[in-house]
Amino acid sequence: MQRTVFYVSDSTGITAETIGHTMLTQFEGIRFDTYRLPFVDSVKKAKAAALRIRSSWARDGMRPVVINTVIDTELSAILADTGALILDVFAPFIAPLEAEIGVRRKPAVNRAHGLVDFTKYEARIDATNYAMSHDDGINVNFDQADLILLGVSRSGKTPTCLYMALHFGLRAANYPLTPDDLEDGYLPQRLHPFHDRLFSLTIDAERLAHIRSERRPNSRYASQQQCHWELERAERLFKRERIPMLDTTHTSVEEISGKVLEGLRIERRLL
Repeated sequence: MQRTVFYVSDSTGITAETIGHTMLTQFEGIRFDTYRLPFVDSVKKAKAAALRIRSSWARDGMRPVVINTVIDTELSAILADTGALILDVFAPFIAPLEAEIGVRRKPAVNRAHGLVDFTKYEARIDATNYAMSHDDGINVNFDQADLILLGVSRSGKTPTCLYMALHFGLRAANYPLTPDDLEDGYLPQRLHPFHDRLFSLTIDAERLAHIRSERRPNSRYASQQQCHWELERAERLFKRERIPMLDTTHTSVEEISGKVLEGLRIERRLL
């Protein structure tokens, strides 16, 4: 079975896509063709989106699904006139919230993802710059790090650090364990003062070999034998040093980040 889904928003569409994707993953055996329609913030754009939704229905012969985060009720009504299944993300929550806190909402576009709080924005940028400049673990100062991810090359450290910087404003550094580190078998000396900030990532050897092959095909670096050896030595080191460890093979960056923060008992709100 195949269904078409539209994420429609008067802003970036990130919220609609995130929530919609989470819902769609609950259904197996169905192929969802998804399309993001951002910045639908005028009658003209809403009518254009509605035309695209109707065209999809005519082409597929099946009712499309619309995950909607458009604030303006007039624009939402134009979308609803398409006859598609409209799932308004905010509608179920606004009325109960208004009743609970005794304040009516003031509809405004782009509050969630717009540049509203400059302090939080600067915190994200600062943390992102820190993550990028502390990406290779070489010739860097870990004194200001909130956490340090440890693992072999290509085990998921860099994207996780960047995600935590962007979403939580955390100064996340990473230290890639080299074959020399693993041959020695001991935690690198420069990491000893920061033991309580360390969290380790591991991965299935076959998956690691595949990832490395995309970067350096037919190399010793990407061979399964080398990947098995590095991972075995690394995991032995993590266990001996009692460093929290997570297998990233089937884990998203979002989930990795959540488990790292939980494991290190770091509490941060979304910025």
